[in-house]
Amino acid sequence: MRSLLITGPGGSGRTTVAAATALEAARDGARTLVLSADRTDGLGAVLGVPTGSEPVEAAPGLTAWRPDAAEGFRADLVAFQERAAGVLDLVGASRLDAEELTPLPGAGELALLRALRDAVLSEAYDLLVVDLPPAPEALDLLALPEESRRYLRRLLPPERQAARALRPVLGRLAGVPMPAGWLYETAARWDAELAAVQAVLAERTTTVRLVAEPGPGGADQVRAATTGLALRGLRLDALVANRVLPPATADTWLAGPVAQQRKVLEEWQDTYGNGADAAVPVHAVAHLGRDPRGGDDLAALGVPGAGPAPAPVEWPVTDALADEGALVWHLPLPGAVREELELIRRGDELVVTAGRFRRIVPLPSALRRCTVGGAALRDGELRIRFVPDPELWPKGR
Repeated sequence: MRSLLITGPGGSGRTTVAAATALEAARDGARTLVLSADRTDGLGAVLGVPTGSEPVEAAPGLTAWRPDAAEGFRADLVAFQERAAGVLDLVGASRLDAEELTPLPGAGELALLRALRDAVLSEAYDLLVVDLPPAPEALDLLALPEESRRYLRRLLPPERQAARALRPVLGRLAGVPMPAGWLYETAARWDAELAAVQAVLAERTTTVRLVAEPGPGGADQVRAATTGLALRGLRLDALVANRVLPPATADTWLAGPVAQQRKVLEEWQDTYGNGADAAVPVHAVAHLGRDPRGGDDLAALGVPGAGPAPAPVEWPVTDALADEGALVWHLPLPGAVREELELIRRGDELVVTAGRFRRIVPLPSALRRCTVGGAALRDGELRIRFVPDPELWPKGR
């Protein structure tokens, strides 16, 4: 199953492009599901069919769905209260009724991730198109499964569950209460759910498509988004330049915006490439002169179909011991700025910061026996040199 995640700057037309892409795929014969986390029915307005908490047929072969964040949030919190009943009673806490619960900020995005996982596991579709929030929020959302699993493992290491029979004894010896079994069971359930979402995002057929209007503001946000996606190891399959004005116009007032768009388009095509062999093709989508509504308008946009997934993103380690006495780890970070990069070694992990984005990645096994010898950013690739540690490196290597 192919999963296509669509994001971009706020107001760039992400929902419209997502709907048009899904409709194009359905007309080509693919069983397609389009998902959105938007609380207002922007997706339904574009498709011409109201959407909501239950999947609806928006067109032949096309299903649209906006998962209900409130329902999942209530169910999770009520279930948590039941599991933590002993602790809540001990401290005299009052229970919350399902009817009084309203979803907290972020609940909609979590519901979207669950729906993404469930749709993939159902195997009922050939293509899944996801209308993500604006790029900064989308990148935080896509990082959530990996980061949350890391926090869970640090706070409640799974190996401690093996000592559950000893917890009463350890509690008496230490003089403090030990975590109850339900807490580990809840953590294990959360970890399994997060792992399933993380597996979908890491699947080689899952890619991200950026949508932006060609202009100075859009260019800056596209650069930042490509860096953030690369740092997460997510594959960018296309850049959609949306609402492109016609090159020839009698309106002199529009001459400036048209020239500005053309300049940014040329820069995008030079930077990201175009054509059949391009790593990240740039597709221009014309401005219709109105907000697209319904199938005919969406088809008139000429949005590209899903197409095949690009090659997986790789972070290779090259052996330069003979020439430079070091191993080099190559991290592709297109759009990264040297002054915004920061590296910190923490045990067997490397903390990589690129602007507002940060990721903690485990070191490959060979690099764990090395010390960091320097780093350089060249042609959109961060190259980190690791020098073998004589105390840890195998003799004779």
